[in-house]
Amino acid sequence: MKKQQEKKLNIASKVIHVGNSADSVTGAIIPPIYQTSTFVQASPGKHQGYEYTRSHNPTRTRLEECLASLEGAKHALVTASGLSATMLVMHAIPNGSTIVCGDDVYGGTYRLFTTVFNHMHNFIFVDTTDSTKLNSVLKEHRPTLLWLETPTNPTLKITDIAKTAKIAHQYRTTVVVDNTFMSPYFQNPLTLGADLVMHSMTKFINGHSDVVGGALMLNQKPLYDKLWALQNSIGPCQSPFDSWLVLRGVKTLAVRMEAHQKNAIKVAKWLETHPQVESVVYPGLKSHPQHRIAKKQMSGFGGMITFFIKGGVKESKRFLQNVEIFALAESLGGVESLIEHPAIMTHASVPKKNRAELGISDNLIRLSVGIENIDDLLAGLTAGFKAAKK
Repeated sequence: MKKQQEKKLNIASKVIHVGNSADSVTGAIIPPIYQTSTFVQASPGKHQGYEYTRSHNPTRTRLEECLASLEGAKHALVTASGLSATMLVMHAIPNGSTIVCGDDVYGGTYRLFTTVFNHMHNFIFVDTTDSTKLNSVLKEHRPTLLWLETPTNPTLKITDIAKTAKIAHQYRTTVVVDNTFMSPYFQNPLTLGADLVMHSMTKFINGHSDVVGGALMLNQKPLYDKLWALQNSIGPCQSPFDSWLVLRGVKTLAVRMEAHQKNAIKVAKWLETHPQVESVVYPGLKSHPQHRIAKKQMSGFGGMITFFIKGGVKESKRFLQNVEIFALAESLGGVESLIEHPAIMTHASVPKKNRAELGISDNLIRLSVGIENIDDLLAGLTAGFKAAKK
């Protein structure tokens, strides 16, 4: 498909058609998986654009074309996991760089920064929703990179991307946004001023809990070339089969995200009125502290909810052990509903003191609302609440 044609398409059409043109050899409507490690050359150095699958692969190329179009980017690069994508960014900046990072991020990101790259870079964690404080930190330290998650994991804080990017660029700071929770369907950070977008494709982009993968989308060719060279040298490329699975999964991104949101807003409002719930955090609720910012920069509110059950770890465990339909498991963004306890599960690598400061308490529960029947989801939650009450 020609680039001009792509630009005219709505995202619901892009997910199906970009990178998915029929096979040129057989006419197959579903492109084949190029499950090969290497490619035959006509003579030394003379090939058809592909030499070795670690470097390039036709199936991966199709996926990267599709993802770039969804984020309005010129370039995309897919990796073996979300954390390997983050790793490439850390290697792409000069040793000894200062990186300002949101104080509430995925536990794996926090662990990677504080236990693996802490010998290479200097990390400063700050509440990026506080623009005055953030400006002060950026002005003082002039960091190479600003790492944002919005909404954050798991407390769902919203950072104003456009405002923050404008502040950061005053200090020549590159802005990276982890857009995993919203997917390209509900939020496009590049159009808001970010320089680089990162996704864990494991989550909403693939949407079926059967692939682990990461992606980087950007417009700057020199940075893309550097990231690709690092990927080729270090080797965290995504396999052809996993690339094909994501290319298949992303086709339903639009309908899935609408279904996730439709269920999530109903679950969030139901939880707000439940007598065993202390409070609910969901960007689509007017009670959310940054609801106005969410409405401004997002076209929807997604499928992630955080709520605080009345009680402590005992009540939380009873609830989680007895809830129905929702599977007690880490991860998110699949068609099936998942539920977890961040303090014990996804954010256990964050020190207890830090968790307390962020509000990741023993009664905090995170929901990834799937696309099942809403009545079944509410009945499943009710079963958990009944057990917690006992």
